[in-house]
Amino acid sequence: MAKAKNVFECMACGHESPKWMGRCPNCGAWNQMEEKIVHKETKGRGTFGKVETDTRQRSQKLERVKKSHTPRTKTQSPEFDRVLGGGIVNGSLILIGGDPGIGKSTILLQTALALSENHEVLYVSGEESTEQIKLRADRLLEASDNLNVYSETNLYYIHDEIKRLDPDFLIIDSIQTIFNPDVTSAPGSVAQVRECTQSLMNIAKSGNIATFIVGHVTKDGQIAGPRLLEHMVDTVLYFEGDQHHTYRMLRAVKNRFGSTNEMGMFEMKNEGLKEVLNPSEIFLEERSKNVPGSAIVATMEGTRALLVEVQALVTPTHFHNPRRMATGVDHNRLSLLMAVLEKSEGLLMQQHDAYIKVAGGVRLDEPAVDLSIVVSIASSFKGASIRGDDCFIGEVGLTGEVRRVTKIDQRLQEAAKLGFNRAVIPASNMSGLNVPDDIEVVSVRNLKDALKMAISK
Repeated sequence: MAKAKNVFECMACGHESPKWMGRCPNCGAWNQMEEKIVHKETKGRGTFGKVETDTRQRSQKLERVKKSHTPRTKTQSPEFDRVLGGGIVNGSLILIGGDPGIGKSTILLQTALALSENHEVLYVSGEESTEQIKLRADRLLEASDNLNVYSETNLYYIHDEIKRLDPDFLIIDSIQTIFNPDVTSAPGSVAQVRECTQSLMNIAKSGNIATFIVGHVTKDGQIAGPRLLEHMVDTVLYFEGDQHHTYRMLRAVKNRFGSTNEMGMFEMKNEGLKEVLNPSEIFLEERSKNVPGSAIVATMEGTRALLVEVQALVTPTHFHNPRRMATGVDHNRLSLLMAVLEKSEGLLMQQHDAYIKVAGGVRLDEPAVDLSIVVSIASSFKGASIRGDDCFIGEVGLTGEVRRVTKIDQRLQEAAKLGFNRAVIPASNMSGLNVPDDIEVVSVRNLKDALKMAISK
């Protein structure tokens, strides 16, 4: 006989408690405990844990496991394929998150329309009617008669439609709107998101159906729902960008079938998202040459080399606590590099505000951008300009040394391709280096050499 009891579940992390608490003891979130009713079915001791021996798998030696080729399907979008690791893997479960209006539904509808030309695709929307999907497809100018659209939020009805069509690709927009009638929680709750994702994962794996799931994000930028959600899926993609600009960046933060550092860039237009095949030109097209506080860095995003402008502004202040603001780089890294600059080069900036910005809305988090940040700060502080055809690559240590970075050949090739005549790199990277013909490479060992080489006066 079924027994029912009341428990309180944290909407942030899924922690369950027999009584209500203002603060979750697991994640520390306030006012997130909600009551739900749990039905438990009593089972006889004789049937508990019973496993059919016919379907049970046996362990085997690793060397005896047969390797199989994992086929991938191209989406007709080179940028999207790059982020996915070369294409869509059959039976994979892919989660896409991002701020409202950033373009998640647009890129998935474009992908669905492209795939429907040669495959069976089911696009399930719990947020839009089929008429609204049709209007958006007409605006994208990529309408296809083969795409199956379905406006439904009941998980049972979605299961029935999947069994009827047997699609190759499935798109759920979004997981927070889908609900399982057997779960008493409201749609979008931790329990509903967990149960619906688990059910869709079973369908994707058993039916070999590549499934895309759209996930809402919280005000902190994290995907809403239990943290378990990101562990269940095969790939997690984040759609980033400023709504006041037209450029969008798609990043892979988890990928079981490819690199986790890949980045694809798109431009939002009236007819949808268009790929930006050479982002470096976009980031550098509006920069001012030979001005103080502007330095170019050759950074890596996965397997792609990008040239980005780092801007610095150092101004005197009359307040006792000078401001340190960073956009596109970590605030703590800015404070650390300014301390190194003051200690090793004697540039006293205690009475100066310092502002750092990475042009184009890109976020840089690799060590190779340290040298460009330091050079731009010193240039702005001294009021000395930097050559417009220089780029800077290198990690800066706490004692002022310039340290080795990875993939230096690809960085130099990208700089030479975009017309840069000189690159300042760590001296430890010179061994075995293949230097392009049309770029001069200058090696430095410490900040003193780098600033002497970079600043013209």
